[in-house]
Amino acid sequence: MIQTTFPERGVMAELMAKMLWEIGAVHFSADKPYKLSSGMMSPVYIDCRKLISYPRIRSAIMDFAAATVMRDAGFEKFDCVAGGETAGIPFAAFLAERLGLPMIYVRKAPKGHGRNAQIEGHMPEGTRVLVIEDLTTAGGSMFKFIDAIRAAGGVVDHGIALFFYGIFPEAEQRFSNGKVQLHHIATWRYVLAAAREGRLFDDKTLSEVEAFLDAPLAWSGRNGGVSELAL
Repeated sequence: MIQTTFPERGVMAELMAKMLWEIGAVHFSADKPYKLSSGMMSPVYIDCRKLISYPRIRSAIMDFAAATVMRDAGFEKFDCVAGGETAGIPFAAFLAERLGLPMIYVRKAPKGHGRNAQIEGHMPEGTRVLVIEDLTTAGGSMFKFIDAIRAAGGVVDHGIALFFYGIFPEAEQRFSNGKVQLHHIATWRYVLAAAREGRLFDDKTLSEVEAFLDAPLAWSGRNGGVSELAL
């Protein structure tokens, strides 16, 4: 069914933040930080993969994603939805169903045998592709998939991350340089607000997390991670 209801952006973001807390997808650990794929150390971690196991929450999130894309990009802007291996694949299927569009998925690298394909599914030359990921920090992994689609003849002007860190100026620069408009539903600020409202962690932990959100690369450098992001 094609989604035609358009909740307020703030309402969608707040609800998604609460949903992530409800299913135990949010993790705070200031004493033993998490190492992200970028090499950053972080006191926070979101596991959006858990969303696929909760049908009611999953359905609401995909309604939000469809509403976000149609309101901010347009109703007839895309010919196809693409998910990146592996986390983006189920969400691409869910969103393609919502939007009434075909779906493809993109491997991290050509599979090395058979047709040596990196893109699976049908994508004719000039196909306008919407790329979806479960979350993005600064856009590095999303652009690996975008570059592969473009190299195969697809057109990518838009991407959507269900969850966007929203704390890196480098991310805005990367998407601007790559000529891709990034859409998203929730950010860390909404998750932190939900934690404060629900008193889910002690004040010391929440203050440490806020310090990370205010200056993530400096926090990472102080805790053994990278202090700059390569674009």
